[in-house]
Amino acid sequence: MSLAARVVVIIGGGSGIGFEVARRAADAGAQVFLGGRTASTLEAAAAKIGAQWHVVDNTDSDSLAEFFGAVPRVDHLFTPGASYRTGPMRELSDEDAASPFVTKFWGQYHAVKHAAPKLSRDGSVVLMSGAASVRPPGPAPAYVACNAAIEGLGRGLAVELAPVRVNVVAPGTIDGNLWSQRRADVREASFAQYRSDTVLHRVGTESEVADAVLYLFGATFTTGSTLYPDGGYSFR
Repeated sequence: MSLAARVVVIIGGGSGIGFEVARRAADAGAQVFLGGRTASTLEAAAAKIGAQWHVVDNTDSDSLAEFFGAVPRVDHLFTPGASYRTGPMRELSDEDAASPFVTKFWGQYHAVKHAAPKLSRDGSVVLMSGAASVRPPGPAPAYVACNAAIEGLGRGLAVELAPVRVNVVAPGTIDGNLWSQRRADVREASFAQYRSDTVLHRVGTESEVADAVLYLFGATFTTGSTLYPDGGYSFR
């Protein structure tokens, strides 16, 4: 399926994986709409690729309604934007433990709900989970459960929204925007552990996750599925 003249909406498209998908969609001729929480980040990203942008908070129904009200239609929706804390059950506050569900699960759920009236019948939705859903990297049970719930959400939405296709992308550890914001010693220790835990013995790139998302945009006979661009981490 060509992306030329199609409308691609990305909540969390100002940086990281979301921006890489947005850049490549724009290069393919799509009309791209970027959403996120930080105006300066969105404005800079949109200027680079010729996209439109609007600040949106995926935990706020009114904000989502306003965002999708400005979009003419939705041919493809990708929703990687989220902010949360992870850690052991015995150390996290209840609020921090719930944060992956608030922004990553319910944030995506409500984004799709507000997008639904504008979804093209031959369009698609790609949700974001993570390979921790099937192989916990450490003690972070709420985060693990959230990612698994998102994959279940994808299957449920695939049934309800058909013929719109709904799939999930579940990356492993990716060397990109998210990890660049963490201390170098923490990053390198995590990367070294991930390399030893995977079949391909390396971390991934944002471009490789974007490959999976763009494939799912165009995979016209694939719905309710989860792809794991994780170097073989999830089954090792």
